[in-house]
Amino acid sequence: MYIRKLSLLNFKNIAQADLELAPGINCFTGRNGAGKTNVIDAVWYLSMCKSALAMTDGQSVRHGEKFFMLNGEYLSDGGRRETVTCSFRRGGGGKTLKRNGKEYERLSEHIGLVPAVIVSPADAFLVSDAADERRKWLNSFISQNDRGYLDALIRYNHALAERNRLLKQLRNPAQGELLEVFDMQLETHGEVIHAKRAATIRRLGPVVARYYRTISGDREQVELSYRSELNDRPLGDLLAASREKDIANQFTTSGIHRDDMTMKIGGYPLKKYGSQGQQKSFLIALKLAQHAIIAETAGERPILLLDDLFDKLDAARLSALIGLVGDGSFGQIIISDCNHARLTSILDGCGVRYALFGVEDGTVTETHRNDGTCDEADR
Repeated sequence: MYIRKLSLLNFKNIAQADLELAPGINCFTGRNGAGKTNVIDAVWYLSMCKSALAMTDGQSVRHGEKFFMLNGEYLSDGGRRETVTCSFRRGGGGKTLKRNGKEYERLSEHIGLVPAVIVSPADAFLVSDAADERRKWLNSFISQNDRGYLDALIRYNHALAERNRLLKQLRNPAQGELLEVFDMQLETHGEVIHAKRAATIRRLGPVVARYYRTISGDREQVELSYRSELNDRPLGDLLAASREKDIANQFTTSGIHRDDMTMKIGGYPLKKYGSQGQQKSFLIALKLAQHAIIAETAGERPILLLDDLFDKLDAARLSALIGLVGDGSFGQIIISDCNHARLTSILDGCGVRYALFGVEDGTVTETHRNDGTCDEADR
């Protein structure tokens, strides 16, 4: 899958941009705050119906404007054409998403149509923050491939919210039979979620290790595993055993909403023993593994978004990464970086083809393309 044309209107600091992207590597360079990440976020918005950053739809509207609109024209690996339009209007208009001119009834119906994988500085939270961030990433990943998983997750979270609301009203264990209907729902949907998460992590682990070895020059060994109470006991048993504690605490203390991914380097926790470069390399390997599995499962290569690529990576790891993703097997790649000379030097050194765009104060201009075509600057 690749995005052929991308149009932005009143999106963050970009008043208007109409871009023709290359099917391979596309690079956006400019100073910090120029708007490079906003272009990448626009592509993510069109895939996932929301920002990749911690921003609301309203915060994505350009200052002084009332709405934003994004439009992408896509070509799938199998030759299928798709047009996706996402718009948001302040003051009650809300968000709409259209596929080929037809509005979706539910935004969740769109997830997976134009798959994307993003690597950004915000990924550091997957290592440093609580398990909640890792669960969010895992949920997003699996949902792009598996609509049944997304449906189970929505139903589980609804039942969990209702159970927690009921727990706040109960005063003693004798009233616990009222929880049984929610326990049954949690068990039904939770077991589905657990099984699919466990299978995904088992599949991810060896691929992450392989990509990490390439990026690091085979200097360290890494591991990825899945931690869940359901690895040892069925969810129904866990909920029954924790019922009195749940009533006392007024929330559900057992379930798949407490799961986590464990990341290790050299047999030790990555968070404590990995350097910043090692952590970034692990996260890139994780995202490349995600890309590979989506491509294999869906038969469609996701768009790979590499935001602020040089953050915390040394030259050797960067060159290894560009060599890895630049051979064409990953499909379309969109890269942002603030150092034009450094990025083009590495790309040229690896002998890859790319299109180059400059970004300045929200204005995006194509400056170079060496994929067999040329623009005015090259004539």
